[in-house]
Amino acid sequence: MSKTVVITGANRGIGFAFANLYKSRGEHVIALCRKSSTQLDALGVRVVEGVDVATNQGLDVMVQALTNLSIDILINNAGILRDETLSDFNTQTITEQFLVNAIAPIHVCQKLQDNLHAGSKIGLITSRMGSIADNTSGGRYGYRMSKAALNIAAVSLAKDLTEKSIAVGIYHPGYVQTDMVNHGGDISADEAAQRLVGLIDNLSMDNSGVFFHSNGEALPW
Repeated sequence: MSKTVVITGANRGIGFAFANLYKSRGEHVIALCRKSSTQLDALGVRVVEGVDVATNQGLDVMVQALTNLSIDILINNAGILRDETLSDFNTQTITEQFLVNAIAPIHVCQKLQDNLHAGSKIGLITSRMGSIADNTSGGRYGYRMSKAALNIAAVSLAKDLTEKSIAVGIYHPGYVQTDMVNHGGDISADEAAQRLVGLIDNLSMDNSGVFFHSNGEALPW
């Protein structure tokens, strides 16, 4: 029996790669995005536009589109990257990253909790740049802080959903060749999605709330 998979930020990059892979596996894919893309339109999945996860209006569009839908896998992939340094410190872009990267994914889960059931899985796409122990280069203040905030919120989410038997995966995809990094990564979006889908396949209540690299390595906080 096919699963229902909901993916945010699915119009490009890792989000599209998720949609493409799950579609190839015969799953029922619902791709959420602010605006669709030519490749997503051609994929043959259900596309819901107007979903800006950082706004109440966008979340309302999402909730209405998914009314009475039972979700097996919810992947919070939407995110942004900006760059701040001590000499170029921009509180506006830092705040923007907190809204999109940290608050929005948890808000999506809160809004869709009635769509989830015992055995549902949530994947949160974060970054090892949110790891305090792993920070050896500094900089990227907004991105690092927002991803660290997402990580701790994800642990709370995992604990809060334990009673409902809903597992939460916290995943660093790797340095992926996407628009976000001007395609300077070392693995493709397709490879990252394949790795992450494998981790989601193996996600259970036993490893819920663990911070994983897409290669399967447990990462430090």
